[in-house]
Formats: sequence, structure tokens, C-alpha cells
Amino acid sequence: MWKLPISHNIALHNAVLLCCVRSVGRIIHRDLGLKCVRKSHAQQLTESNCTKRLVRARQLLRKYPAHAVDFIVFTDEKVFTVEAPVNTQNDRLYTHIDTRERQIAANRLLRTRSTFTKSIMVSVGISKLGCTGLVFVEPGAKVNGAYYRDVVLSKQLLPAIRHFAADCYTFQQDSAPAHRARATVELLRRETPDFIAPDLWPPNSPDLNPVDYRIWAVLQERVYQQRVRDVDELRRRLIDSWSSIQQTVIDQAIDQWRVRLRACIGARGGHFEHLI
Repeated sequence: MWKLPISHNIALHNAVLLCCVRSVGRIIHRDLGLKCVRKSHAQQLTESNCTKRLVRARQLLRKYPAHAVDFIVFTDEKVFTVEAPVNTQNDRLYTHIDTRERQIAANRLLRTRSTFTKSIMVSVGISKLGCTGLVFVEPGAKVNGAYYRDVVLSKQLLPAIRHFAADCYTFQQDSAPAHRARATVELLRRETPDFIAPDLWPPNSPDLNPVDYRIWAVLQERVYQQRVRDVDELRRRLIDSWSSIQQTVIDQAIDQWRVRLRACIGARGGHFEHLI
């Protein structure tokens, strides 16, 4: 019996799968009148959260008109891991209808990862005036209030911000415990020209911070274009990728801030990203 070469079999298999996917797509769209809508991750919001987000979004819009937003330095922290983050939502394996799962090799069904993947925490500040470099948290350091004040703020972020903004900026941070600690608030009142206090920044609102809703995603996409071997390479990738992000990308993200505040108000403090 004549057999196709293995490479031809693989190509034929892929072509059959593609045809099946297209057929299913036609049935879904044309016959059933349905479309696929992707789910996305979002911060869980309580009724209290929504009320505070609504009130504070209004306050921020009043306090920071469009021209004042250019002077806000938005900050945030993020943990990057050696192993690339994976979205398993569309991770599928197609097999014959009569095939049982126990008949399929484990390496085809499972996506494995190390039990304890190495990671790096970084902090950054962005604005239309300029941006800080990446601030790396020391390995094993506990990022409590004291570390945040003495190392991240006093030694890294604030000196870097003064370098490009002098004494004409507004400092922003989220409502993490180390950020809203009394000693941290006192430090920022003393060391910054202006800052958005914890009782003004909306709670549970990564969708209102340009670093969170845009810049981290851009950085992550560039870092994980290829497999990262170890934590040293991850650090180099982070530095190189951060330096490659153009100021126009930062500006575009910041330009969305007031748009998002208005969208938050329109959603009565609830989720709004699916509406914009």
C-alpha cells in the first residue's frame, strides 16, 4: 500500500483541521447567527468599590483637566517570571471523536511548568514629561512600607522623576498597603510637589492606570517574543524591551486616562473596558 511521506501527512492533517475550523466558523456565523466574544480578566468589584470609583473618578476629572494630565507621573509594580505567562483559553487539541483522553499521550494534553519559576519584580514611572528606568526590587526583599519608602521611592523613583520633571509634577500610585501607609503618605507630601492621595485614587482600579492598562502589556509582549532561559536573561530582556518603547506609546496610553475616567463614571463605577 502506498503511503505519503510523514511531512505530507502532517500537512494534510493541518489542512483538514483548518477546513474543519472554517466549517465550524461558517455554521456559527451564518447558520446560528452567533459571534465569538473573548473574555478578559478584570478586578472583582464590590458595591462599595463601585461607589468609590464613581465618586473619585469624578473628583479626578475635576482636579486634573487635560493640560494637567501631562504633568502626572503614573507608577506601578509588576512581577515578571522566567516562564512566559500562558493564556490557555484557546489551547485546544483536536482528535478523533472515538478517542478517549486516557489514550492520548500526557505530553500532548498537559502544559507543564516549574513548581517555583524564578521571577523579578519591577517598578516604573511614566509621564509625558519622560519616564524612569525600570526599578528592580532586590531578590528576596519583602516589599513592605519601609522598603517601598526607603528603597523604591527615596533611592530610585523620586530621584529619577526629579531628573526629567524637576519640581513640576504630580505623583500617582495605587492603593497597595505599602503605598497608603501613613509614613508613605507623609513622605510623599514632604518630597513631591503634588501627589494623588490614597483617598482620591479609586480602589481596585488597574483599568485607570496607564502603566497597568497598556504599558505592562506592551513590555510583556516584547520580553516574551522568545523563550527566556533564566532570571539573568529575563533582566536583560526587560531592560532592552523597556528602552525600545517609544514615548509616543506612553503618550497614547496617557491620553486615554480621562477617556477612561469618563467611561468609569458612565458605568457608575463598574467595569467599563468592554464599552470603550
